[in-house]
Amino acid sequence: MLRAALWGGLAGSAVFLGSLVGLSFNIEKKIIGFIMAFGTGVLIGAASFELLTQAVEDGGIKLTTIAFIGGALLFTIFNLLIAKRGGHQRKRSKGNPEGHSGLAIFIGTIMDAIPESLIIGVSLVDSTNVSYLLVIAVFLSNFPEGLSSSIGLKKDGYSKTRILLLWVLVSVLALLSSLVGFFLLKDSSPAIIAMISAFAAGGIVAMVSSTMMPEAYEESGVWVGLIAALGLMSSVILINLE
Repeated sequence: MLRAALWGGLAGSAVFLGSLVGLSFNIEKKIIGFIMAFGTGVLIGAASFELLTQAVEDGGIKLTTIAFIGGALLFTIFNLLIAKRGGHQRKRSKGNPEGHSGLAIFIGTIMDAIPESLIIGVSLVDSTNVSYLLVIAVFLSNFPEGLSSSIGLKKDGYSKTRILLLWVLVSVLALLSSLVGFFLLKDSSPAIIAMISAFAAGGIVAMVSSTMMPEAYEESGVWVGLIAALGLMSSVILINLE
């Protein structure tokens, strides 16, 4: 239980840490893009080699395929809904369009963070050790999100205190999500865990494709392809060291 809270909270705290850096220092947008690109590669690696591979082994290709597509579809639907309120700008450091809500950015960030932390808790169900690849991948995706979106919220008139409080809440929710994943699924069958893992993988791939990579390319140009590839290769190396 404590391990689930620890690792889920650590991964979720990256949003708050990124926010502190973004509000305290003037970070070049190109650097933010590079971090996002590397995090994209690591996340895709985690989804592919950690979640999907195990899901196929435990639940079969048919169940994995259905759950994976379902996760991607659900994320896309939610993304469409919050986009109408400006939530698609949650990873961007520029101000949001007039009339769009900072609350939508907050909700969008929760939509990213909770499933990722939930699966960290799930990874502890059948193992004495957490998946360090998942923790690192989630951390690397959350850090630039907190960094860039905090800059955008500040430009929209949000106070530093209010911004930091929002991200503290996200970190707490990430911690609780990891606990929920561990407690609710500790007695579940391998097929159920496989379905949830594949579902989360689908949501992660849809998320990085529609939010992280476009922002990274916009800010940092063609080099992000190479950096994302390095992130993916890093995930391969890390998973073989576990």
